Amino acid sequence: MLSEKRSSRDAQYERKLQQVYAKSPRIREIDAELRITMAELVGVALGSDNALQIEDIRQKNLELQNERRHELINAGFPEDYLAEEYMCHKCNDSGYKDAKMCSCLSQLYKQEQRASLSNLFKLGEETFDSFDISYYDDTPAPDTGISPRRSMEVVYETCVEYARKFGDKSMNLFFVGNPGLGKTFLSACIAHVVAENGYSVVYDMAASVFAKFEDAKFSRTDNPEETRSDIKRYLECDLLIIDDLGTEMTTAFTISALYEIINTRLVTARKTLVNTNLTISELRRRYSEQIMSRLEGEYQVLTFYGEDIRKKKNSLF
Repeated sequence: MLSEKRSSRDAQYERKLQQVYAKSPRIREIDAELRITMAELVGVALGSDNALQIEDIRQKNLELQNERRHELINAGFPEDYLAEEYMCHKCNDSGYKDAKMCSCLSQLYKQEQRASLSNLFKLGEETFDSFDISYYDDTPAPDTGISPRRSMEVVYETCVEYARKFGDKSMNLFFVGNPGLGKTFLSACIAHVVAENGYSVVYDMAASVFAKFEDAKFSRTDNPEETRSDIKRYLECDLLIIDDLGTEMTTAFTISALYEIINTRLVTARKTLVNTNLTISELRRRYSEQIMSRLEGEYQVLTFYGEDIRKKKNSLF
């Protein structure tokens, strides 16, 4: 996008330049002479005892620039008509300043992430403020004495704090619970906040993630470069969210791919959020001990309680 904007700016400048040349051929000649003086300056700078020559070239360059300015005005153009019109004066549209990403490029990344996340979710409806804790039962459980609502308040507060303070020292998260309890919703809330704070976020369904790995492994794609790029994003983004783990067809290959994702991101200290409708016992039967030891040992496990919120909402209409 930044490159396209630069190309558009350059094309506009070229159109203006040709307009000027058409009305004042002398300016074309001056520009050619200016290029020669720059080449002469470079050549002289490589020699020695060249202070006088450099000053002569500099003076000639200034005279040409002054003549060019007068010619431009006499041709009926504003003095700054051919001035560089950068979209960002911090980085001159390069995207980087002092070897660091400029705010203009960072803003483009944020826009693209928002668009990507909006396509996956419901156009920004998933916000922490719209999370309604009243759908969870306030009756204390007989075995613990703690109500689902109280348990979910703790989960909610943990997610808000996680999103707000996300960074290098953040934990990995593992959401566990029955369908319809808000795991995907709170995952989306975290994704939006973390992305808004300038971090790279990739969200995808587990089945889709493993399908990309299979496509790359068995060359089952018409666009291998795009598939490799997707896998690179899975492994290298700041926050990867894998939704609905366990809905994929579990094979030796998907188990291997899941291990690669989890282990690679742990080794490189990149953060991951995984959510699943399966219980810990079901996960143990389906995945390897190496995977489970990492999910239980290296992730903060948040258990979601209550009854299916989607069913409750539908019953109200």
